[in-house]
Amino acid sequence: MAAMVLDFRSVISVIFVLLLQLSGRVNTESTQDKQALLAFLSRTPHANRVQWNASDSACNWVGVECDVNRSFVYTLRLPGAGLVGSIPPNTIGRLSHLRVLSLRSNRLSGEIPSDFSNLTFLRSLYLQGNQLSGEFPASVTRLTRLARLDLSSNNFTGEIPFSVNNLTHLTGLFVENNGFSGNLPSITVNLTSFNASNNNLNGSIPKTLSKFNASSFSGNIDLCGEPLPSCSPFFPAPAPSPSSVLSTTQAHKKSKKLSTAAIVAIAVGSALFGFLLLLCLLLCLRKRQRRQPSKQPKPVVATRPVPAEAGTSSSKDDITGASMEAERNKLVFFDGGVYSFDLEDLLRASAEVLGKGSVGTSYKAVLEEGTTVVVKRLKDVAVTKKEFEMQLEVLGKIKHENVVPLRAFYYSKDEKLLVYDYMPAGSLSALLHGSRGSGRTPLDWDNRMRIALSAARGLAHLHVSGNIVHGNIKSSNILLRPEQDASVSDFGLNPLFGNATPPNRVAGYRAPEVLETRKVTLKSDVYSFGVLLLELLTGKAPNQASLGEEGIDLPRWVQSVVREEWTAEVFDVELMRYHNIEEEMVQLLQIAMACVSVVPDQRPAMQEVVRMIEDINRGETDDGLRQSSDDPSKGSDGHTPPPETRTPPRPVTP
Repeated sequence: MAAMVLDFRSVISVIFVLLLQLSGRVNTESTQDKQALLAFLSRTPHANRVQWNASDSACNWVGVECDVNRSFVYTLRLPGAGLVGSIPPNTIGRLSHLRVLSLRSNRLSGEIPSDFSNLTFLRSLYLQGNQLSGEFPASVTRLTRLARLDLSSNNFTGEIPFSVNNLTHLTGLFVENNGFSGNLPSITVNLTSFNASNNNLNGSIPKTLSKFNASSFSGNIDLCGEPLPSCSPFFPAPAPSPSSVLSTTQAHKKSKKLSTAAIVAIAVGSALFGFLLLLCLLLCLRKRQRRQPSKQPKPVVATRPVPAEAGTSSSKDDITGASMEAERNKLVFFDGGVYSFDLEDLLRASAEVLGKGSVGTSYKAVLEEGTTVVVKRLKDVAVTKKEFEMQLEVLGKIKHENVVPLRAFYYSKDEKLLVYDYMPAGSLSALLHGSRGSGRTPLDWDNRMRIALSAARGLAHLHVSGNIVHGNIKSSNILLRPEQDASVSDFGLNPLFGNATPPNRVAGYRAPEVLETRKVTLKSDVYSFGVLLLELLTGKAPNQASLGEEGIDLPRWVQSVVREEWTAEVFDVELMRYHNIEEEMVQLLQIAMACVSVVPDQRPAMQEVVRMIEDINRGETDDGLRQSSDDPSKGSDGHTPPPETRTPPRPVTP
């Protein structure tokens, strides 16, 4: 009887423990996860088919799966659920134990929230088939457990970062049908699936990705290398010299014993060839002597120094026919240059793609002796050689500390090249729109003012001293020196492309009248520079999709904000940390808005823009940015008043 009582008590104890465990499972459902999901749904417009009952367990909702203990959300799948708009921050990013997230085939837009970096357990992320934009999300590159990433068929732009290699477990990466540009990084993680087709990528395909088939890279017209056609150099190599051909022939003779018949045949052939060559030489001499009195030899290039490879006598060139070859393969330098290399040196240089622009592709060329230059390979040149040389003669004479000098050019039937100084500090576009994640050094206000003033001085010099229309003002053509002074590059190239401005030129910077006339002017340059100032003030690229309304450009976006009142909303958030600069920002904004006037005659001239920027009251000493135009090389000293003497920015009413 006692044993039976003991067994009964044991059974009761086991049942009691099981009840406690079941009760615990019910009560351990994460309230935080449920609140995060409800916040996401309430702040994201969606179709009626997504209906979550707040009184029910989140683990029972459509598209939601929990772990076996129902203690946290394990999977969130809402494909084709009619979700619209941006992904609200502080919602999905709070699902810290999420393993699978699928929001594909919706109408989500905007950038990926930075708090996605909290999803450290995420294994699979499916965001394809939306309208998401911005650069490759930096927050995603911190998800080190990620195995599958699909960002395809969105509106992402910028470069695919090397930090993708942080995803050491990644096996599938899909970025096709976006607007990614630049070079493909060397991805060393063990990918088994990859697709980057239909983007704007350029350069050679890294060896680490060459194992994938050609369809993974199609639709990128400037990608090359295995499995696509091999990359060609930025200009063709010259024909081998006779000496190299001779040495090759001699080596071949030494390596193989010839028969007596072959030797006799070679001797007879050589004698016959020598006789014919002598006969041709005599005929050429007689013909030249007959026409000598009526026509004097013409130098290959007048008013320019002759390169070493073309420095033979004109009579010998005419006899041998070498003058045409020398003309075709000549690298022409401008007076006052600092370089001494020739075409052969460039042929041997290592070349790295810097970027693809609307007029061609730029390469960083490092010569054997260590000299580094930028070689721009032009495309779609529509003028004759004479017109090409005349325009470059004008551009080669431009000398100013805020203008990147044109050092040399090369012209042949198939290739047109320009040689510029290399600016290691990069472009304003890269500095302003580079990764804005942790570790970024913001571009402070003093340096933005320094860049605005020095770029204005460079453009004004083109307008006043040379009457040259730049024609392609944009942040990627504003190059920086180590001290943050700016220099304008790629100036005056429009005449090389005929009467019509290429339709894809200067997107977002183009003046309204250029759309109709297809002609750039000094006034359209001023408009483009005004857009550049707005870019410095707002931190927004003129053609980026995050301006709110689809199709709106940067000037109209700024006008829509300030039409109501002058607020800090228009200015770059990175400027909000600086104080006592509010008045200066508003003054520069007013200058920018004057430059982007729809009526060209209402825009100020560039020399007037320089004066207005110089007249902005820095509130500091006279050796700040407020400088006389007589000393255009001066800029801001970069000093910053102590923080305790400053006050936060506040709304300003004009």
